[in-house]
Amino acid sequence: MNDTDSRRSEMVERWIRGRGVRDTQVLAVMEDLPREPFLPEHLHDEAYEDRPLTVAEGQTAPAPHVVAYMIEALGLRGGEKVLEIGAGTGYAAAILSRIAGEVFAIERHGELAAKAASALQDTGCTNVHMLHDAGTRGWSEEAPFDAILVSAAVPNVPETLKNQLTEGGRMVVAVGPDARAQELVRVTRGPRGQFEQEDLADLRFVPALGDQGIEGEPVAVTKPSAPRLTQRRPRQSGDLPGLIAARAEAFDDLETASLDAMMDRIGDARIVLIGEASHGTSEFYRMRARITRRLIEEKGFGIVAAEADWPDAARIDHYVRHREGPAAEWQAFARFPAWMWRNEETRAFADWLRDWNASRPGDRRAGFYGLDLYSLFNSAQATIDYLEDVDPDLARIARERYGCLSPWEADPAAYGRAALTGAYRECEADVVAMLADLMRKRQDYAAHDGARFLDAAQNAVLVANAERYYRIMYYGSRASWNLRDDHMFETLQNVLRFHGEDARAVVWAHNSHIGDARATEMSRRGERNLGELCARGYGTDSYRIGFGTDRGTVAAASEWNGPVEFKAVRPAHPQSFERQFHLSGLPGLILPLRAGHELDVATELSRPRLERAIGVIYRPETELASHYFEAELSRQFDEYVWIDETSAVAPLDSRPAPGLPDTYPFGA
Repeated sequence: MNDTDSRRSEMVERWIRGRGVRDTQVLAVMEDLPREPFLPEHLHDEAYEDRPLTVAEGQTAPAPHVVAYMIEALGLRGGEKVLEIGAGTGYAAAILSRIAGEVFAIERHGELAAKAASALQDTGCTNVHMLHDAGTRGWSEEAPFDAILVSAAVPNVPETLKNQLTEGGRMVVAVGPDARAQELVRVTRGPRGQFEQEDLADLRFVPALGDQGIEGEPVAVTKPSAPRLTQRRPRQSGDLPGLIAARAEAFDDLETASLDAMMDRIGDARIVLIGEASHGTSEFYRMRARITRRLIEEKGFGIVAAEADWPDAARIDHYVRHREGPAAEWQAFARFPAWMWRNEETRAFADWLRDWNASRPGDRRAGFYGLDLYSLFNSAQATIDYLEDVDPDLARIARERYGCLSPWEADPAAYGRAALTGAYRECEADVVAMLADLMRKRQDYAAHDGARFLDAAQNAVLVANAERYYRIMYYGSRASWNLRDDHMFETLQNVLRFHGEDARAVVWAHNSHIGDARATEMSRRGERNLGELCARGYGTDSYRIGFGTDRGTVAAASEWNGPVEFKAVRPAHPQSFERQFHLSGLPGLILPLRAGHELDVATELSRPRLERAIGVIYRPETELASHYFEAELSRQFDEYVWIDETSAVAPLDSRPAPGLPDTYPFGA
């Protein structure tokens, strides 16, 4: 294998397969097909880098993984008649030609169309027909097409092209007027001329086809501000670090830091959302636990709701509320990322909460609940187990309906791909019908089951939402993010409703979930989050506390489903909020940000800067691209806790500790 072949193979393995593309035809063609013939000579050395390349004035070749996503989403089986609008360099048409029967490609840029036609000829793609045209009308003389690929961003799904699809034909197109974020959309033509539209993925595509759009009508195209990654002179404020130091409540040790003023500011809030800037930092967990203990002890909070799966959190809830239950056959928090909740810091809080509840009557004990929706199969089984006790006939129906999901139990994400490509029927109708049947009997069940019915009903809701989530998460669409946070908000509301109008909840989740999304670039991508939903739904009765750090260590993986590693956190980027807090010179601080407090520092922190987010994956080598986003800190949070140097959480062994009861949350 020569160097070029090696680099192409590495591109496919790392950036195409590594980003989730599984279509064997697409992978094989991209590994075999050279990209250099489709690029100007001066770009040959960059042919296998996964980024957009400027190939001519105003003309950009999309990153290879974007091409792969779009072609895979067409669901080609071989032999189809395909239309491509915006052929560009001809690279996508060449890939299509190796899979489809015939490809009709249109490119509006004359010189580019000629070069693409030549490159296609040189690489033996004799089944591609190239047309120099604007693409506004498609290629009506050759219609209909089994598949249409629109290789450019457009403001709306093109109606003209929809009508050039065969029955069952698919069109894939990037839609959105904002050049910084589009949605990858797939349109399928039904048997009676109707069209089904699916949102597949978020991406940043090449610019739209001029200001005219694909239909040739004038459209308003959002002009983006300068991309943050190309800024060369970081904004510096000589005053901000001093303002932070002057307005902050400083501390040297988080275990002795005074929380009195914070408790006063929280006041009578009903929901307090407490974040973390990573899923693997000990200080964030320990300070969050300290704040939560004060809220439980002094303000009567009785709900701790975490970014955790409902069945796993139920194990902790049984333990802390001294509830009897049969030993489970599975370990809580055993799936990736196990260290996120299976750690010494979470266990210490669970032990404290169990002790706190010991002297209180059952209905006055604080509980622990999970808000997340990844536990598709555990939740399905929990619903069936409940129905076996209260309604065996409905339990039998539940087994049949949930059986639709059983082939995918080992890998729920694989279900999403199977449904996406049409290789397996979707289970949506079955799981929604199951939820509807359960809800129809809610009065009968709830009257005598109380908390058990809440658990079963929430598991059924989770299965319905998780089924949809796994279908739409395959490419990472904003729709999957919104569904997940909508589910968390719905779950929080259900728990609050169950505990009555005076119930108060503490929420534990990542900063990206609990900060108000409207103050971040998430909003520009069409994403909402739990913090925004709480702010909209509860107003000043919700209170958001964010966290940040400059450096230290963190527990994280290098890739999804990878082993936990203890990594060094790089010092904060010069353009970030974190750098400004570091320059304050304080080892730890609490800074109030809600309107009515120190408006000078809040005003300065409302200016957009970068903010770091480390999840369960941390890639220091690409930190700027992978872990920073733009935000307005004082609009995102009501309070901010800064700890300059932090350390990794201490993961627990997956085996149960000797002598602990089998209901212990981290045991089997």
